[in-house]
Amino acid sequence: MRLLVAGARRPLEGTIEIPPSKYHAHRALMLAALSEGTARIAKRTDARHVQFTLGALRDLGVKITTRPDHWEVTGGPFTPPGDVVSVGSSGTTLYFLIGLACLGDRPVTFVGQRYFKRRPIGPLLRALERLGVRMEYENQALPVTVYPGRPRGGSIRIDGTLSQWISGLLMLAPFARERTVIHVEGELNERPYLELTVAMMAQWGLHVTVSEDWRRFEIEPEQTPVQTDILLPPDIGSVAFGIGAAALHPSKITFVSPTPIHGHPEARVLEELRGVGVPIRIAPDGMAISIDHDGTPPVAGRLDCREIPDMVPILSTLAARARGRTVLSHVSHVRLKESDRVVSMLQLNRMGARVDFDGTDMEFHGVERLHGAALSSYNDHRVLMALAVAGSTAAEGITELSYPHAYRISYPEFIDHMTALGVPMAVGAELPNLT
Repeated sequence: MRLLVAGARRPLEGTIEIPPSKYHAHRALMLAALSEGTARIAKRTDARHVQFTLGALRDLGVKITTRPDHWEVTGGPFTPPGDVVSVGSSGTTLYFLIGLACLGDRPVTFVGQRYFKRRPIGPLLRALERLGVRMEYENQALPVTVYPGRPRGGSIRIDGTLSQWISGLLMLAPFARERTVIHVEGELNERPYLELTVAMMAQWGLHVTVSEDWRRFEIEPEQTPVQTDILLPPDIGSVAFGIGAAALHPSKITFVSPTPIHGHPEARVLEELRGVGVPIRIAPDGMAISIDHDGTPPVAGRLDCREIPDMVPILSTLAARARGRTVLSHVSHVRLKESDRVVSMLQLNRMGARVDFDGTDMEFHGVERLHGAALSSYNDHRVLMALAVAGSTAAEGITELSYPHAYRISYPEFIDHMTALGVPMAVGAELPNLT
């Protein structure tokens, strides 16, 4: 079974509610689980990766009740009912919880989906061991057994390739017996995600002192988090796919949110898209994004993707159609995500795009037309959605994408939202009455 997408033959129109941020959801659930008492996390999401965090926390003995519009999380010491914690295919769940599991009262073994063993965890495992976390593993891959006992703390170094490694250390360090200092080595990628982690920790009363260049973190020991209610903000990472479609079609679309659009690690992408000619307007109260567009493709340019790696797939789709030469620089670390997203998006060449990769940057020479093709999503939600947006611009042919339900990982409403706007899209053997 495949996701089938045809080129849209009429302007895209409609109003779409932006789903809640899974970045905030992961962190809020974990921080609430670490805090005594019960917290209410409102505007919950059904994103599959967040469901893996819910499952893993329950494997650690956390009581979480799912209500129609919120979660209730009763936190405190971890008391795992069994000896296995499954993280499914969620890197965030693994990277954040594998260290925190030492705060439980029994050993647990982390497992994940079969192909998940390729995810890079060696640098994080070594850093956790230097903090004093006792673990057993082979080949720096799952399964990993974590033994109970608060970490010692101390001074450690970690490579800055993936922010999730650093965030995992930051969330554990307040529970150490001694002061912790984390030094970031090499290139520092994905800084906005670290800013989000530190800001949300502060909401729960966990304090981190950060150097001006975000390469040194000091965390005092034996801190006690304070249980906090939270309303999840909108997910710019999800709405970017709708905005990407609007940027490539005649469109009149409004994306609405029950909370203001701010504080998201990918909010910068809105300004970047404005800068290349996408007529994005944000309401004065910050609760709506609107686009009234004639369909002219964006202008070409150069964009540093060091801080917004999750945007590389949809930016690749836009760059494939942009007017002129576009360079997406510093993209090598996105090769360590759910798939090698550089290789995944080079498939645009099979749709008639002109894309090259030199080991660090992706270079695009925009084309006027794309055509449908049979492609692999590599079971990567962002690749699937980005290639589906590309397929919506195809002048001829149907785009067929493998692993058609991968979008559920982060944006369960994706197909419903895109078809509501006018993009012919369906899972199955044909496109029934969508064109």
